[in-house]
This record gives sequence, structure tokens and C-alpha cells, in this order.
Amino acid sequence: MGGRKPTFLLGRLEGSGHRHCLGSLRLDLEKIREAADRVARSEGLEIYDVEWKVGKQRFLRVIIDRPPKVTATDAAGQVLAPGEASEDAGGELGVSHADCQRVSQQLSVILDVEELIPGPGYILEVSSPGMDRALRKPAEYERFRGRMAKISTTEPVEDAKYFEGRLAGLADGKVRLELKGKAARTVDLPLEKIRKANLMVEF
Repeated sequence: MGGRKPTFLLGRLEGSGHRHCLGSLRLDLEKIREAADRVARSEGLEIYDVEWKVGKQRFLRVIIDRPPKVTATDAAGQVLAPGEASEDAGGELGVSHADCQRVSQQLSVILDVEELIPGPGYILEVSSPGMDRALRKPAEYERFRGRMAKISTTEPVEDAKYFEGRLAGLADGKVRLELKGKAARTVDLPLEKIRKANLMVEF
């Protein structure tokens, strides 16, 4: 199971665009992402992902991240010590619950004022990527150098398509992974062949 991550939920009882008929509702996820990005940048954060799901309830999930080497703060703007913030990497402060709360509250106002989510009520969740975060950008393989990761590839590399090991950086378009096992060895995985990559939770 993945590690717990800071999450802040905000339920909307009534959508600001409820006057639109259901058959004509259109949601522009890119505009929502742009609004979320404005809020995140104002807090020294960045957007990791935005998801919109419709089931029994309409659900907007905004995942925020803290750029490397940026200090986390609480709701009062006080600097958090490493033990008070979620850690996404060894020695690096991650996203705190206060960060999620501030972004959620500010983004909710913008979504209503700009009428970016028409229709009935929805739930807004703002959270961090978590300790088992997916690795999506080449720079993240350097950022999380030294962390354990699991990587699957679209085609075999050295007769295997699944790898678990410690990240050893990125060079020449290849992710270097120090594999676990009785006989320790290093494998280089071309970025274009990586299907999925996630950090592993270490205890």
C-alpha cells in the first residue's frame, strides 16, 4: 500500500453554473488546470495532475507538488521543520496539509467566480502525489536519485520488463537503476521504453 498523503476535501453543495441544462454541460479541464496552476504558483507550489471523475458524485481531484528545494510553511506562513511536513524524498520537504487546505480554499473561490464547473454539486479534493508517486518527467529520476523505485517497460530490457531497484540518476536518455538481489547490478532503461514508474515506500 502507498504511504498516506496530505489531503483536503471540500464539498460543494451547489455548482455555480447550475442554470445550464445537463445535456449541454461542458467542462474545460484545461481552464481548470490553468486556474489551479495560478493558485499553486502563488503558494510556491506546482500542479502535478488534475483529474475529473463522474460517478455517483462529481469529483475534481487536484494533485499539488512542491518544487525541489522549496521550504514548506504552515497556514500562518511559519516554516515547517522536516518532521512536520510530508516527505516525498529523503531530506526534501513535501506538501503539507496546510498547503492542501490553502490551495483548496482559494481554488474553490476561483472555480465558482469564473464558473468553470457548471451543473450540480461536486467535491474538490486537493492532495499531494504521495510517497509512492508516479515518475512522469525525466528530471524526476534525478530529483529522486537514491530512492527505491519500481519500473515496467513496454518491451524487454536485458530479458525483463519489470524492475525494482534504487534510482541512480539519468544519463543519455536512460534511467540508471541499481537492482536488488543476491548479485547486485545496474541496468539502464531507455526513457522511451518506460511504461510505468513509481517510487516505493521505504520503512
